[in-house]
Amino acid sequence: MKNTLNCEEVPGHPDFRHLTGIAGIRYELRYATSDNFVGRDLYTPLDCAWLHQHAAAALERSVAWLASEYRELTLLVLDALRPQRVQEQLWAALQGTELLGYLAPPERGSIHSFGMAVDITLMDGLGRELDMGTPFDDLSERSHPALEEALLAGAQLSVEQVANRQVLRAAMHRGGWMGIKSEWWHFDCGDRNRVRERYVRIL
Repeated sequence: MKNTLNCEEVPGHPDFRHLTGIAGIRYELRYATSDNFVGRDLYTPLDCAWLHQHAAAALERSVAWLASEYRELTLLVLDALRPQRVQEQLWAALQGTELLGYLAPPERGSIHSFGMAVDITLMDGLGRELDMGTPFDDLSERSHPALEEALLAGAQLSVEQVANRQVLRAAMHRGGWMGIKSEWWHFDCGDRNRVRERYVRIL
């Protein structure tokens, strides 16, 4: 596979920055725990708390906007770099279900595997996650930003939950991130096709 790098080679590579080097965020990588839809740790012993430097800079812009508009809130990163080998495990875990549409197939690859996507939410001043209507990794229609108007009308989401999502989207959009229609927590840094063509895929 052309233009690839093993995850073990990311530390020290000039194109990548560790999440600890991004001021104003917190992180809790859910795929390094059992608190995800697969129910097991998929990352250990790999260190996946990395982003491409372009994505790290974009996240800093989001942090700056959030700090200026909502001083009491903090961005909490739930997933960042997701190696191709882990994407393949997720794909395998959903075989035979109707949920494969939530994942990029391994042959195309996830933008996470380039360090150019994040799964992210907001925390309040007491360190509590804001209520977004569903947990991270809830693979149901209630997670779909594209359906929020209908979900709100049907009382499946509250005004507060939608407002919290809107604040998250505003912060991420100000940094140059793009959300997707099916997951309130997922944001891409840049055009997906361009990322796949020009950036290094982490295996």
